[in-house]
Amino acid sequence: MNERKINFKNKKILIYGFGKSGISCFNFLKGNNTCTIYDDNTKNIPTRFKKKLINIKKLLNISFDFIVLSPGIDINKCRISAYLSRNRPKIITELDIFEISYPNINKITITGTNGKSTTSKLLHDLLKNNKMDVRLTGNIGYPILMEKKIKKNTIFVIEASSYQLDYSQYFKSKYSVILNLNPDHLERHGTFKNYVNAKFKIVKLQTKNDYTFIDSENKILNELVKKRKIKSKVIKIDYFKYKKYFRLIDNIYFKNSSNRKNLSFIFNIAKVLKINFKTVINTANKFKGLDFRQQIIYQSRKLLIINDSKSTSFSSSVPLLESYKNIYWILGGLAKKGDKFKLNKKYYSNIKAFVYGKDRNLLINCLPSKIFCQSSLTLKKILKNLKNNIKNDDSKKVILFSPSAASFDQFKNFEERGKFFNKNIKYIIKEARK
Repeated sequence: MNERKINFKNKKILIYGFGKSGISCFNFLKGNNTCTIYDDNTKNIPTRFKKKLINIKKLLNISFDFIVLSPGIDINKCRISAYLSRNRPKIITELDIFEISYPNINKITITGTNGKSTTSKLLHDLLKNNKMDVRLTGNIGYPILMEKKIKKNTIFVIEASSYQLDYSQYFKSKYSVILNLNPDHLERHGTFKNYVNAKFKIVKLQTKNDYTFIDSENKILNELVKKRKIKSKVIKIDYFKYKKYFRLIDNIYFKNSSNRKNLSFIFNIAKVLKINFKTVINTANKFKGLDFRQQIIYQSRKLLIINDSKSTSFSSSVPLLESYKNIYWILGGLAKKGDKFKLNKKYYSNIKAFVYGKDRNLLINCLPSKIFCQSSLTLKKILKNLKNNIKNDDSKKVILFSPSAASFDQFKNFEERGKFFNKNIKYIIKEARK
């Protein structure tokens, strides 16, 4: 198909997966097209959409012009896997729909294994503080097709997951950012190579007038840039280059190495966009972060409590473990396939680990024997154990809730897990305030 000839008028379109993304796609396309809905679980579909539902028997006998796939659908493990495989060239995403509908809108797309949401929100705040018409969308939870009143000068900051990029065919970004790459979502992608290739699609369709920002220390990314003859201007982030500016930032959120690296990307993007660094520094100092992403729940002279429920892999927890001393680290849940714990041994003595959940023994086996470990089945029990462990510790301490695993053994998502922690940590905060 020629990209220039693609349009969404008088087309037969199947929307598979009807969560927030699917609903936004349906509402965006329904005016000029015939849209049909299919979902493996029809119970949660709002009544007003049910007349557009199709059953699997009818679906298999219809030919569609496009199949819009929700990022949550695994093409290899769903009910219509064989049908999707036969029709793979027709599969598109909401990012493709946006690209085809608004090809000239400036987009800054951020991906990577860790830090996507934080960096996206920080960049959004920076552009907003610089008086720009900016929209924050994508995997951060705001469907891109729900945005209204889009103008020529509107800038979209898009957080893109590997799931979204994997199925996209036409999506292109003026500015593409790959923060980092570590093994993740291998239960979906199969191999680390497949995962990397999905992320790297953010760069493939760029031209010489576009920009790519990558981690200068990531060997995989640097090798890919060399091998694949990237057309865009590649900017490699030098973290030491902005060290002098970090001294001007008085925000505990940027104490750890991961957020300082995220901020280095922001400095580089600001330079390309010709935004004064004073605005970057002011934005960073006022930045409050996002819920359950290295979120400061409580801070006093003797106690710091961090809720990092969004952490689902060891690589996302390690920068925090490197940043503090006397850490009571709470982790647990469903371990990620292929995940490995990589932390310099000089930090081991700073950590006491409290491990819960279905895969607690597997997670403990991943940790070095020199790290103290205690385990329980549930998060609630582990928090009770924690209370007993810290009551006689009068030194300065950090309670770090950074699970390094998926939430689905006990919670429906990381948000529910994060709220549970906040509710049940209150008794420790109450004691600290006495």
